[in-house]
Amino acid sequence: MGKRNFQACLKDDSGILVEELSAPRSMLGAEKLLEALRNHDGNVKAVLEATGNHWIRLHDMLEENGVETILANPVKTRLIAEARIRTDRLDARVLADLLRGNLVAESYTPSLKERDWRSLVRHRASLVRMETEVKNRIHALLDKYWLEPEYSDLFGKRGLEWLRSLRLSDIDQLILESNLKLPESLEAQVDALNKEIARIAVDEDDIKLLMTMPGIDYYSAMLITAEIGDVHRFMNAKKLASWAGLVPSIHQSGNTVYMGKITKKGSKWLRWILIQAAQRASLSDPRLRNFYERVSKRRGHNKAVVAVAREDADYHLSYVDEE
Repeated sequence: MGKRNFQACLKDDSGILVEELSAPRSMLGAEKLLEALRNHDGNVKAVLEATGNHWIRLHDMLEENGVETILANPVKTRLIAEARIRTDRLDARVLADLLRGNLVAESYTPSLKERDWRSLVRHRASLVRMETEVKNRIHALLDKYWLEPEYSDLFGKRGLEWLRSLRLSDIDQLILESNLKLPESLEAQVDALNKEIARIAVDEDDIKLLMTMPGIDYYSAMLITAEIGDVHRFMNAKKLASWAGLVPSIHQSGNTVYMGKITKKGSKWLRWILIQAAQRASLSDPRLRNFYERVSKRRGHNKAVVAVAREDADYHLSYVDEE
């Protein structure tokens, strides 16, 4: 499925091509596909490639109209069906054949609630990052003029008063004043999102359970819950850590095995929040602090924090199992 169009391929159980169609990625295009499916008797199953958010609307429309629909993991599907020549039409045919043979490398389909939660917590994270970028731009302006703030909190009340009293060149003054207007607006938006996240967290047992873990607050608990979805789909903590991209890559040559950097596969948001939680937990929790210090002495701060994040994944599964 592309940004503007999608390509569909219909095959029967024996693999005979029944119909192919290309349609715009719109309500009109989806109706065109549903009409084509209604023209064929028997149970119809569909497979979509899970790329970006393009699949969501079509997936829901197919499911609402009684078509069993699964998501294909695009990375694993390419490993199964790698081809030298690739087009949307050939991809659709390959997916149809994989579906017939029950060989689709399936992706987890988040529920509507999980999708809403993901949108909410990811939007908050994006606003916080924007706020950080704005503050970094202000610091860059101060560096340009060799200005050293006298306040530990440059964006507190007294720090802001000092920033507004500065007089720079005409252009830089305009840039400074423009940047100073943004943090206040972003903070107000983040506060509104925090209130909504807290309101939801109060009534969710899984989120409240996660908040009993070291380093986890209501925001990180909601993000972890939304990104993982059904935690029982992971057999053990190692599987969850691997899905989050927190395990080291492995390179083997003969009998020699090399352990590389973490794979960084899977949800970047889950990986990020687990590392954030790990840094907090390594300061507040005695067991994790001792674990962090042991690893840190041998391998440094960054690898120690990632190791603690993997421990957080182990904690998460053990908490759920105990519950």
